[in-house]
Amino acid sequence: MAERLTEETLNTPVHEHMRTDYVHLRPDMTVAEALEFILETQPAGRIIYFYVVDDDGRLRGVVPTRRLLLSPRDRLLSQILITPVVALPKDATVLDACAFFTLHKLLAFPVVDEERRMIGLVDVDMYTRELRDLDRWESHNDLFQLIGVQVTQAQQRSVPTLLRRRFPWLLATLAGGLLTAAITDFYYSVASLTLVLPFIPLVLALSSSVAAQSVSLALQSLHGQDATWARLRSKLSRELAIGALLGMGCGLIVGMVVFIWKGDPTMSLGLLGSVVGGVTCAAVLGFATPYLFRMLGRNPQVAAGPITLVAADVASLLVYFNLARLLLA
Repeated sequence: MAERLTEETLNTPVHEHMRTDYVHLRPDMTVAEALEFILETQPAGRIIYFYVVDDDGRLRGVVPTRRLLLSPRDRLLSQILITPVVALPKDATVLDACAFFTLHKLLAFPVVDEERRMIGLVDVDMYTRELRDLDRWESHNDLFQLIGVQVTQAQQRSVPTLLRRRFPWLLATLAGGLLTAAITDFYYSVASLTLVLPFIPLVLALSSSVAAQSVSLALQSLHGQDATWARLRSKLSRELAIGALLGMGCGLIVGMVVFIWKGDPTMSLGLLGSVVGGVTCAAVLGFATPYLFRMLGRNPQVAAGPITLVAADVASLLVYFNLARLLLA
């Protein structure tokens, strides 16, 4: 089943994804006859269990491979089969099948119709594919995590629950906004300059965008991985270089536009340096913060986004105002 994991896929009938190349045995066969039949049939795929059905195709029991191989050759299958058999109805969904694998810890399940006639089987390969797709699906959750909300939380219908889970991260954003306002007030003599004030939103927007990208990449790299200082250092050096290159590219564009617009080479140079510095800081902070949260034993999936965006804004403003004061004041 190669399609991407979606709610629609999970709700499709399992019979659309079952295998039909299974071996079915009869209860009146001896072990020797069953083994000979299996050799003649040469079943495709992974052999896990052998299912025993009657003349009408109704499921009678299951014989695990080990039991079949170790039983006396003259023993009838009706004497060694295991009953009852946990089976999936044909109208069960893929989600139901995944729940069966989790609950019963078996490697395969037969699929039966209303008369309990066996029509196919699903094995553990389907379950593992679903888990891999689920891991890719979690990347969609990263967007929610940047604002402190998980998909499962976003789907909650209770207004008090939504308020309780979302409001704390709005407080983090509110605190960040007040902090950036205090920084702007502290650098008012620079921030109020005609050549500085119009470009504050631009500097903040660029740093926030890069920080969001870096947080998302860091969360993806942490899926199923341990956070260690060695791993963080190796990835952080690359993110530092990428952030500097991104900043240089954006900074050159901004500098040229401002030079053409305002005709001030000093301000163009200041914006170039500010964008390079702010974007580089944002990239490093965005990638490092989820790792630091994980190493501290905290869940990075919710907390890292809001904290990183605030830190990136603060760092970018400090770089911008200090560089502008150095060049213009």
